[in-house]
Amino acid sequence: MPMTLEEALAAALDDEYRARATYRAVLDVYGDVRPFVNIVESEERHIQALRGLCERYHVSIPADPWPSRISAPESLEAACKAAVEAERENGALYERLMEAAGDRADVEETFRRLLTASQENHLPAFERALERERRGAGGGRGRKDGGHRHRHRHRGGRTGRGAGEP
Repeated sequence: MPMTLEEALAAALDDEYRARATYRAVLDVYGDVRPFVNIVESEERHIQALRGLCERYHVSIPADPWPSRISAPESLEAACKAAVEAERENGALYERLMEAAGDRADVEETFRRLLTASQENHLPAFERALERERRGAGGGRGRKDGGHRHRHRHRGGRTGRGAGEP
């Protein structure tokens, strides 16, 4: 029995929520390491696209259950390995969800765009990161900040993320 549009959107959102929570957990533990720092932003855009479809088709937007249920893997290599597997599963999920789009071209196009982003952008980026980690070349070199977390000083002498930042 094919999935309904509501079931398909809920499944897609759940997968994107889980990916976002996982990549945020990695960033919280390992700092602004690539490709996680870039892809977490992409996952947010995917969530917004899916929420837009929910609103357009009057489908209730499910809550995000993942932030309190996810913790970072024990190493950056393990995080990259898990991300590779998650992106492969994400591709398989979107392949299954296409049928639920029915004659809704905007839903099919969104699912196709998210599938493409996962398989052509995210998956190769995580595969490259995994290879770097396995070679021992990771060591922070993938971080945008050169391997160090930046502490920003703001007026009033407070430091750290969120201190005086909008």
